[in-house]
Amino acid sequence: MEERGVEVDHSTLNRWAVKYAPMLEKQFRACKRGVGSSWCLDETYVKVKGCWKYLYRAVDQAGTTVDFLLTAKRDCKAALRFLRKVIGQHDAPEKITFDKSGANTAAIESYSAEHETAIEIRRIKYLNNIVEQDHPAVKRVTRPMLGFKSFRSAAATLSGIELMHMIRKGQSRARGILRPAQQFCALAARAHVILIP
Repeated sequence: MEERGVEVDHSTLNRWAVKYAPMLEKQFRACKRGVGSSWCLDETYVKVKGCWKYLYRAVDQAGTTVDFLLTAKRDCKAALRFLRKVIGQHDAPEKITFDKSGANTAAIESYSAEHETAIEIRRIKYLNNIVEQDHPAVKRVTRPMLGFKSFRSAAATLSGIELMHMIRKGQSRARGILRPAQQFCALAARAHVILIP
C-alpha cells in the first residue's frame, strides 16, 4: 500500500481481513483441487484474548491442506466437529494419521460408527510430521500479531492466512495458468471484493 502512495492504518487492514477473508475462502473452495485419501491430522495453539485456543488442521500425504477449524477447546466434541466439516467438504478418507490424542481417536470412532465408514486410524507420531511441518507456515504469520482480540476475528484472519497458504501451495485449479497474486485477484473479483489498484 505504501508503494502505491496509499496510507492505511493497521486497524483498517484488520477490519478488511475480518470482513473479506471468509468471503474469499468460500470462493476458493469452489475452485480448490481435490485431496488424497490419506490424511494427517493435528492441532496447534493460537492465542485469543490471552488464552490459548486450538487450530485443528489436516493435510493429505502430499502436504496439500485438506481443511482447518479454530475451536475453543481440545476435546472429542471439537475433534468431531472438525471431522464433520472436513468430510463434508471432501469424501471420507481411507486413513487418518495423528499423534496419540484420545480426543481424535474417540471422534473418528464415533464418526465411523455413526456413518458406517471404515476409516483406518494410525497413531504413529513420526508419520504425522507432514502436518507438523506445515504448521510453521501459519505460525510464522500469526506470531508477530501477538494474539487476537476476539475469537471471531481470529477465525476470520486465520481463514485468510490458510487461504494464502493454499494458494501458494498451488491448490487452486488455476495453478500454472495464473500466478498466486493473480489467483487472489481473480478470487476477489468473483467474491465482489474491491481491491485498491
